[in-house]
Amino acid sequence: MTSPELLHELRASRPQAPAAVRLRVRELSAPEPARAGERFRLSFRRLALVAVPAAAALALVSAGAIGLSRSGPAAEDLRLEALSGEDAKTAPSTAEALTPGAQGSATTPERAQRIGATLTIEVRNSDAVSRAAQDALDLTRALGGYVVSSSVTTGEEASATLTVRVPVGSVQDAIVQLSALGRIVSQQVSVEDLQEELDALERRARSVREQIARITARLQSGTLDAETRALLETRRAALRSELRQLRQGIAGTEAEARMATISLTVATPGALGAVPVPSRLDRTLDEALNVLVWEGVVALAVAIVTAPLALLLVAAWLGRRLYRRREEERLLTAH
Repeated sequence: MTSPELLHELRASRPQAPAAVRLRVRELSAPEPARAGERFRLSFRRLALVAVPAAAALALVSAGAIGLSRSGPAAEDLRLEALSGEDAKTAPSTAEALTPGAQGSATTPERAQRIGATLTIEVRNSDAVSRAAQDALDLTRALGGYVVSSSVTTGEEASATLTVRVPVGSVQDAIVQLSALGRIVSQQVSVEDLQEELDALERRARSVREQIARITARLQSGTLDAETRALLETRRAALRSELRQLRQGIAGTEAEARMATISLTVATPGALGAVPVPSRLDRTLDEALNVLVWEGVVALAVAIVTAPLALLLVAAWLGRRLYRRREEERLLTAH
């Protein structure tokens, strides 16, 4: 039989594979369907890739919007604060606040009070600082006061700081004349009542004097034994020492009430410095940063609350995966 005839015979009588074999071949050649866990994992990854940038963008946009809305209303207040120094002359004078007959006066002439005033004056240059400081010293002496401390710095940023004490009756004149040395930048008056403290010292002093008088009367009698006399003399000496301290306290309090303390600062514009007004962009960024900080705090709180549940889910997933792997190994070793 020739070769062509043999080939024709083989083709005519080709063997047929069993049905089971053909079914197994189809199963092996067919693509394996994705398992539910893999589909979930794939969708979760895609969701994370979209959700995380979206959440970050939403946080940034909301922080910027809130910061922009909050930065606007405060701008006018900042401008008013920056201009308050230039309008200081229009404010009520410190001397008017100390006028006994003025409405709403903080002082009461018949009571002992500690009065203090703080003034900041701006002058043109270093020479003006020196002249103003000298004029303040001369004025203090002319009003019957004295200088507590004095410091003068010359140069481009010249300044002078003086602390003086003047009689309470002259404090109004002192403040008016000191305010005229330059442009008023700031002024403040403080009043502290000393009458209750003075009354308490005087009551204690009267009680101590009465005790000393009674002890002295007993010591002048001749009916005391030596031990009692020694105790009374010791007690009288202690009371006399306390009385001296009380008298010093009364004198110091009365002196404090008779003299007012004035702290004066004279400086050039460069020494005082200008207060920069933040731009709206700076205020917006500050507010946005504050919002982001609060959002971070909230996110951290949520993470802390959900952390136990997340750990349980991760542990369950790892346990399921480990179980499946062991089952696959067991099936492979069984064959």
